[in-house]
Amino acid sequence: MDTVFPVPPAILLPVLGTSAAFPVRRVYCVGRNYAEHAREMGADPDREPPFFFGKPQDAVVPGGGDIAYPPATSNLHHEVELVVALSKGGRDIPIQQTLEGVFGYAVGIDLTRRDLQTKAKEKGQPWETAKGFDHSGPVSPLTPVSAIGHPEKGAIWLSVNGCEKQRGDLSSMIWSVSEVIAQLSGFVTLAPGDLIFTGTPAGVGPLVRGDQVHCGIEGLAELDIRIN
Repeated sequence: MDTVFPVPPAILLPVLGTSAAFPVRRVYCVGRNYAEHAREMGADPDREPPFFFGKPQDAVVPGGGDIAYPPATSNLHHEVELVVALSKGGRDIPIQQTLEGVFGYAVGIDLTRRDLQTKAKEKGQPWETAKGFDHSGPVSPLTPVSAIGHPEKGAIWLSVNGCEKQRGDLSSMIWSVSEVIAQLSGFVTLAPGDLIFTGTPAGVGPLVRGDQVHCGIEGLAELDIRIN
């Protein structure tokens, strides 16, 4: 069947140690999944059910690189996160089976227009314009489970122009990867190609044009971006 315009190219994440690529389907994000970050955002870090929001597929920037400072904001923030890549999905997945569907892990940055998010919160409005803008989800190459297993602890950090801004440990997540997948699959049918950003530790802060951002998670490929 002919299309009315060319089909957009697939978003492909490179897979470390192979010539294969991981095609991205959907991008889900978990809010406030580290207690210290929840507190710095003025929220209660008690273990209430996690909440989710999304980014468009083409918000993903494979491998990082140069990213344009987005319009309509004067307060762009960095949030470094563990990203889970699924090769198997399902609905209402039992928690004991969730990790069977994980292909691998990566480092991601949930870029956020904080001023727009704050205004949306005040008015009880959605966050899409604050979270789902162009190139708002740079992601490192994927490390397969076969190479790293399922990381439950390990340092997660981010620096701006050589100065460390965020540092935490995966063990400090309020909701584990298994719990996040199980909860999310109760809302939507997950599928191969889905990415899940699992939340950020404390220390989020502003970025300006010219900033060099370097971030990583113990055992995974690191990620670099430059804000233009």
